[in-house]
Amino acid sequence: MHFDLLDWSNPVTLWWSFLVTVSALNIALLFGLRAAYRANPFGAANTMFTAEPLVLLSAVYVFGCAFRSVLPRADVDRICLFNTWLSSVLIGRSVATLAELCFATQWAIILHELGRIAHSDTAKNIAKLIVPLIAVAEICSWYAVISTNFLGNVLENSLWTIAFVLVGAALMRLAASFHGVVRSAILVSAAGAAGYVLFMVTVDVPMYLQRWQAASASGHVLFGLFAGLRDLASRWIVTHDITRWRDEIAWMSLYFSVAVWTSILLGGFGLIRHLLPRYRVRRPLFKASTRRPATVAIRSSH
Repeated sequence: MHFDLLDWSNPVTLWWSFLVTVSALNIALLFGLRAAYRANPFGAANTMFTAEPLVLLSAVYVFGCAFRSVLPRADVDRICLFNTWLSSVLIGRSVATLAELCFATQWAIILHELGRIAHSDTAKNIAKLIVPLIAVAEICSWYAVISTNFLGNVLENSLWTIAFVLVGAALMRLAASFHGVVRSAILVSAAGAAGYVLFMVTVDVPMYLQRWQAASASGHVLFGLFAGLRDLASRWIVTHDITRWRDEIAWMSLYFSVAVWTSILLGGFGLIRHLLPRYRVRRPLFKASTRRPATVAIRSSH
């Protein structure tokens, strides 16, 4: 592995240093979360069944993103920062697939649990759709990196966008079923989902759509299955040129920071799960009658 990148006059170096620093912070936060579970009696009591799976899923995502931060790549273009076999797209995409499925599973578990507490079939049904949607998105991503066809990335990121439109809808439905700080937290989460969707439809999806159109116009020849697998496993292009990385910086910076912090917060759900029922809105079983009781005049007979 060559570390000739560390030239502080190169803006790519500053960006890479930011990614590495954030990844170290994320790992520290993950260990802090694990310590919180050990210290919390409710978390410890549910370690094997409720809390711990969310932490394990978060750990996969945190470490997967840390790996991709230390060795960043642009998969379809095959560019990377370091000349090492660990920079191959085959390894990086495999790590990303596992991490992203874990992240989607976290959302599915929590939406389903919130829906169960709130007696919301809408939230529970949406929870069942999240992982299948992201699984299809991962298939589209693999198609993109194998064939070098950016259309796969367009479809992949469109599916992520749809998934979080559904997440936002579920959260808005759930907000009506809770009050106090829980409702506020759900509304903040819904706003975060809306912000993600806005970024995807205005920046990320259009970027890949433009790349696909440009590649099609230039007559770019796509790889077949076996040629593509061989290429993504054996070819990587080391570049420190900021012009090659400029379009990747925005989404990677947000992905390896904000998205990871979200995963860590989701991992902490088990610490507060026992408190949620007390914040559920209790609806009266019967509506109070607004009618006045009828008065019956009784005549006395003599």
